[in-house]
Amino acid sequence: MKKEYKPVHGMWTSRWVFILAATGSAVGLGNIWRFPYITGEYGGGAFVVLYLLCIALMGIPIMVAEVMLGRRGGLSPIHTMSKLAEQSKVTRRWAGIGYLGALSGFLILSFYSAVASWALIYVWEAAQGVFQGITAVQSKAHYEDMLASPWLLLGAHTLFMAITMGVVALGVKQGLERAVRVLMPVLFALLVVLIGYASTTPGFAEGVGFLFAFDFSKLSGEAVIVALGQAFFTLSLGMGAIMAYGAYMPREIKDKSGRSRPVSIVSCVVTIAVLDTLVALGAGLAMFPLLFTGGLEVGQGPGMMFVTLPLAFGQMPGGLLFGTLFFVLVVCAAWSSSISLGEPMAAWLVERGLRRGPAALVVGLAAWLLGVGSVLSFNVWKEHEFLVGTFFDNIEFLSTSVMLPLGGLLIAIFAGWVMKETHARKELAMKSFPLYLIWRALVRVVSPAAVVALFVYSLWSVLAADDAAAEAGADGDPVEQTAPVEQEAR
Repeated sequence: MKKEYKPVHGMWTSRWVFILAATGSAVGLGNIWRFPYITGEYGGGAFVVLYLLCIALMGIPIMVAEVMLGRRGGLSPIHTMSKLAEQSKVTRRWAGIGYLGALSGFLILSFYSAVASWALIYVWEAAQGVFQGITAVQSKAHYEDMLASPWLLLGAHTLFMAITMGVVALGVKQGLERAVRVLMPVLFALLVVLIGYASTTPGFAEGVGFLFAFDFSKLSGEAVIVALGQAFFTLSLGMGAIMAYGAYMPREIKDKSGRSRPVSIVSCVVTIAVLDTLVALGAGLAMFPLLFTGGLEVGQGPGMMFVTLPLAFGQMPGGLLFGTLFFVLVVCAAWSSSISLGEPMAAWLVERGLRRGPAALVVGLAAWLLGVGSVLSFNVWKEHEFLVGTFFDNIEFLSTSVMLPLGGLLIAIFAGWVMKETHARKELAMKSFPLYLIWRALVRVVSPAAVVALFVYSLWSVLAADDAAAEAGADGDPVEQTAPVEQEAR
C-alpha cells in the first residue's frame, strides 16, 4: 500500500468547517464594494450569468485542483508541491508553485492589512457618531485626513495584523476553526440584518433594479475579462490559502449513524462558490438602496465605502447603529480573508521546526514591516513613484496581476498534465466518470486559456495606463491620482 501524507497541522472537524473557512478566505473587501458595482455597471443579471459561467469554466475547476493538491499533500503548499512532484516522478522544481503561492499570500497580506485597517478606524468612528449629519464635503475631507495621517494608519495596521496572526498562532482547531465558526455566522447575520434594513428604505426597488436588471447590451469583451478576473480572484486562487486549507480537509466524516462517508471536494467547492457570490450580491442589496434613497452617486472603489456610504448613514434614521454594523461586517470579511493569507507561510515555518506561536510572530512581523511601506504610500511616500506607481501599487501589481495568475496557471497545468491521473481520480473520488472527464478537460485546456487571457489583459491594461499617463504628462494635462484599494476582485 502506497504511503499517503496525513495533515500534520490538524484537521477541520467537518466539511462545513472547511466550507466556512474557504468561504471566509474568498469573501473579502472586493466582495463588499467591487462585485456589486461591476454587476450593476455591466448589465446586472446578465453579468451575473456571465460571471457564473466564468466561475464554472475557470474558477471551480482550478479551485478543485488546488484543494485536491492540498488534501493529497497534507502539508504547507511548499512541502505539498515538493512531495507531489516526488509522487509524480517529476522534477522537484514544481515545488516552486508552493513557494509562489505562499509568497503571493504573504505580499497580499502586507498591503491587505494596511487597507483593511481603515474599516477598523471607521467602526470606532461610526460608533462614536462621527458621521451623523456629515456633509459630502466633510465626508470626503474626513477620508482624506485619515489617509494623510501615517500614525493613525500605522496604529490600525498594527492592530489588524495582531488580531490576524493571533488567530494563526493558535493553530488549526484552536485558532482558524474557532475564528471561522464565529466570524462567518456573524458576517452572514450582519448581512441579513443590513439587507432587512435596506428593504425598508424608499430606494430598495431602485437598488434591486440596478443589480439585477438584465441588460445584455452592456455585455462586451471587457465585461468578459472583468468577469474572468472576478471569478479568479474572488475564490482566493493561486495564493496558497486554498491549498493550505485543503490540507486540513478530512477525507471521510461520520454521519449520525456512525458510518463513514467520503467528503467530496467538488461539492464543497461548488458550495463555496455559491456562498461567495451570495455574499457579494447581498452586499449590493444592503448598500445600493441606501445610496439611491439618499440620492447619492453610486461610485466604485474606496470612495463608495469610505466617503459615500458614511454620508448615507449620517443622513438616515438609525444610521449610527447600522453604519457601525456595516463596518463591523467589513472587518469580519477582511479578517477572515487575512488569516488565510498568513497561514501558508506560517505552516511552512512550523514544518521547518518552529513552534506555532513563533512562526506566526515571524510572518506577522515581516508582513507588518512590509505593510508599513503601503501605509506610507498614502501620505509620506505618496509622491515617490517608480515602475507602476507608489510602493503600494507595485506590491499590489506584482502579487495580484503577475504572481496570482501565474500560480493559478501552474496549478492547472500540474493537476491536469503532470500529476498522475490515478492519484487525481482517487483524491477526487467522483462517482460520475463523465463529470470527472469534464473537470479534466476544463482544468487542462479551458481554465489555463482563460487565465492566460486574464494575465495578458492585466499586463496590457497597466502598460496602456502608463502610456496614457505619460502622454497626458507630456501634453501638460493633469493626471488624476486616486488611492487604490485592495486587489481589485478579491
